[in-house]
Amino acid sequence: MKTIDLIQGSPEWHAHRATHFNASDAPAMMGCSKYKTRTQLLHELKTGIAPEVDAATQRRFDAGHRFEELARPLAAKIVGEPLYPSVGTEGELSASFDGLTMAEDIAFEHKTLNDELRAAITDEATGYLLPLQYRVQMEQQCMVAGCDKVLFMASKWSGEDLVEARHCWYFADMDLRAKIVAGWAQFAAELAAYDPSTAPVVEKIVAESVESLPAPFVQVSGELSLQDNFKVFEERLRDFLDNRLIREPKTDEDFVNLDAQIKAMKQGREALKSAKAQMLAQVQPVDQANKAADMLDKMLQQNCKMAEDLLTAEKERRRGEIVASGVKGLQDHVTALNQRLGKPYMPQVPADFGTAIRGLKSLTSMEEKVGAELTRAKIAASEIADRIQVNLGTLREHAAAHAFLFPDTAQIVQKAPEDLTTLVKARIAEHQAAEAKREEEQRERIRREEVDRIEREQEAERQRLAREQAAAATPPVVAPAPPAAAVATPAPAPTVIAMPQRAVAAAPMTHPTLSLGQIKERIAPLSITAEGLTTLGFTGLKERGSVLFHEADYPHILAAMANHLQAIHAKQAA
Repeated sequence: MKTIDLIQGSPEWHAHRATHFNASDAPAMMGCSKYKTRTQLLHELKTGIAPEVDAATQRRFDAGHRFEELARPLAAKIVGEPLYPSVGTEGELSASFDGLTMAEDIAFEHKTLNDELRAAITDEATGYLLPLQYRVQMEQQCMVAGCDKVLFMASKWSGEDLVEARHCWYFADMDLRAKIVAGWAQFAAELAAYDPSTAPVVEKIVAESVESLPAPFVQVSGELSLQDNFKVFEERLRDFLDNRLIREPKTDEDFVNLDAQIKAMKQGREALKSAKAQMLAQVQPVDQANKAADMLDKMLQQNCKMAEDLLTAEKERRRGEIVASGVKGLQDHVTALNQRLGKPYMPQVPADFGTAIRGLKSLTSMEEKVGAELTRAKIAASEIADRIQVNLGTLREHAAAHAFLFPDTAQIVQKAPEDLTTLVKARIAEHQAAEAKREEEQRERIRREEVDRIEREQEAERQRLAREQAAAATPPVVAPAPPAAAVATPAPAPTVIAMPQRAVAAAPMTHPTLSLGQIKERIAPLSITAEGLTTLGFTGLKERGSVLFHEADYPHILAAMANHLQAIHAKQAA
């Protein structure tokens, strides 16, 4: 916090406040102040014109400052160290402190005790039970000073004597702080676009004086002659209906005036009824006067009903227009946020404009409440958009190569950023694990197919060799010698060298290392080729110009070669 050496209430202090967003104005900005509306704050900060303080209000301010001075020593005893009035800033935010410790870790805020605070501050109460406008002010004080708690005290004094004092502790609320930060950001945007010339004038609306219709009278003489002013009454009534009666109320003043005119017409009806009764009380058959009175009464009745219906309908129409303006304002804001995000990611943002104006009579108060609800909804929408923006950045950073895993992007970007990051990593990890498993299964399938092929070829070769060995072991059929010839001595059977038999087993899983050249060296001076070994049932692995075999196959290669040579020898002997 940057401490400003100013005295609260001084001209320099007011000048400082005009260039910062102040903690005491934060409740008005958030629409929860009992003393100033958001629109009034916009107008005040835009124009620099603050409303004049009347004498009664100034006396109340002065009493509050005096109570604060008297209560500060009591607060210091509770805190356990001295408290100093201070003004400080943090960026564009500012706060005035009724008291602050030297370490700036504890603040003190004082208000004049009233029934509302008396009900909120009980023995077990915490600062979270205080009215929102006080919590908003203290939360901004915590933001500016960097403190984490505020001693809130409300007291009342009689002279120098304490009448009553209550206190509680307020602790920093991060959720409320986020709303205040977003609120000032939205307020700054509205302040930049605010046009003071369009600001509504807030004043008490008083109906203009409505000229009363002349009081009708009837006097009947003994000769049955009538004296009345119905003609004058009629002329004045028609002039009033044609020229004075408001038929298209637009402003609060029009509505108040029209209501007064309705009351005047009702009074005219009552006066006519009274005059008619007066006439009939004097003379019974006064048909012409009676008809005139009836006609005038009907005219008043019809126009009074029309004006009442008009007043009700126009008020409802204007209420509808005010609510519709809030709905449209929120829709426009959401549309702008979607344009910023690039796609319509924004969800439905709740806003209850109808409830905001419930029970209100003045159009100005309706517009103010709808404006406050619109601001609240805009802040909420902007917070959602900011969260979506962060989540979209997370997706671009971590899931650019896996966009197909997130067909539900429009839904998941509304999650909390931490939850989305966890979800993205989990989906990608799950996908990568599934891909690794699929690739491993594919490699295993290819390996098994290769093993099966080699085993089939080796089995076929063994069967071929067995057939050849069987054929070589069978002695040839010799025809009997002629009688005169000598008996030939049969050739001796070839010597069979027993060699190790190759067991039928799966191919070794290790990488082959026995090269064709090494086999040639071992059986020198015999020569052998890869093609020759293939005919014996041994298929090598070609690798960078070499053909490699498994070391375990070497004894079987020798056996196969020996068997092959024996078969050739047997055929030759036969």
